[in-house]
Amino acid sequence: MEKFYRDSWVEIQLENIIYNIQQLKKRLNKETEIYAVVKANAYGHGDIEVARSALAAGAKRLAVATLDEAVRLRECGVEAPILVMGWVRPEHVYAAADYGITVTCYQKEWVEEVLSLSLPKPVTIHLKWDTGMGRIGIRKKEELLDILPLLKNKNFHLEGIFTHFATADEISTEHFDNQRAYFEELLHLFRANWDGEVVLHTGNSAASMRFPEKMFDYVRFGISMYGLYPSGVVKKEKPINLKPALSLHSRLIHVKKVDKGTPVSYGATYITEREEWIGTVPLGYADGIRRALQGAEVLVNGKRCEIVGRICMDQFMIRLQEQAGVGDKVTLIGTQHEETIEMDELAEKLSTINYEIACMISSRVPRIYIDKV
Repeated sequence: MEKFYRDSWVEIQLENIIYNIQQLKKRLNKETEIYAVVKANAYGHGDIEVARSALAAGAKRLAVATLDEAVRLRECGVEAPILVMGWVRPEHVYAAADYGITVTCYQKEWVEEVLSLSLPKPVTIHLKWDTGMGRIGIRKKEELLDILPLLKNKNFHLEGIFTHFATADEISTEHFDNQRAYFEELLHLFRANWDGEVVLHTGNSAASMRFPEKMFDYVRFGISMYGLYPSGVVKKEKPINLKPALSLHSRLIHVKKVDKGTPVSYGATYITEREEWIGTVPLGYADGIRRALQGAEVLVNGKRCEIVGRICMDQFMIRLQEQAGVGDKVTLIGTQHEETIEMDELAEKLSTINYEIACMISSRVPRIYIDKV
């Protein structure tokens, strides 16, 4: 275990990553494999450790957002196929080809720039189709027909095609169905103008769990690999059981009993209404504990305690239900005794989604890996 000196830390249960992948594999058709999505430092969980665990659990490939993320995996010894799903500058395909990293292509102009380069070996690419997400991708059939002849050049090895569903986690499936139908239209056109097989992947966590029979060669398992449901709808449906992998903890570094009328923290926005026990926790907004979480709760000795006063850069204060001691464990995400605080609870407090909660815990907070692969 890497040594650290803080009284705050994140615990990652790698066995839960493995469990979640195994649950999805049971849900999918036998022919459908898994891309483990480890972008954004594996949603704040740790890219290298999660990648190794995911591959050990049966994921066949990895997906990231940037070339830098992919190169980091390679330089740390990860040999599995890696797809960069975001933009890569044409001049950087040299690095992608050299590291054996697959990049995403969706612009004719990008292809033409790569054609002007003298690559020592072909760059492997996946075509991204925008079937209704409105983010990046080939949208029109004419664009597809314009780009395909150029991809027959020796600079390219077209390995796969993918799209991304915008509403797969919602009750209504109308937009999902429309996107899938348009993907089939583009796929029919592609097959009429291309010789050779490609791998197809359309499903994100929500689509892969809810509609396994509608998936292709691969799915991209992201948020739910970490034990989090992508929406309240999917959480209620619970197509597979998930175990959250991340918990966030700290320890009390100061405890004091204060009189009624005592102000706490910047701006004196909280003033005690009675005699109260106030504890100080060494985490703050520099660690990703946003100031808007004032009023949220943490666990101390299995009891819920409210964050009072403004959250500082490095510390925040809580109103204890009873006297506690310096060194007592504080849980911001996770379980103590019979009480649990989920990421979804913090997400609701911040009017956001659990994805953001996982990603906002800064690298300043040490990660401890349980059952490291």
